[in-house]
Amino acid sequence: MESSGEVGKVNISCHYQLIKNDLYFKFHHRGKIEAKGKGEMEMYFAAKA
Repeated sequence: MESSGEVGKVNISCHYQLIKNDLYFKFHHRGKIEAKGKGEMEMYFAAKA
């Protein structure tokens, strides 16, 4: 997942479901990204709202 990230951004995968309603963050859906040993996973960038 580190190789699919971007500088200065927080990459979120399965934990998105736990915090998606938190008003402190906004999320940008990135689609499915290949994760080593896990297969394709839905990924999001999280940023301060």
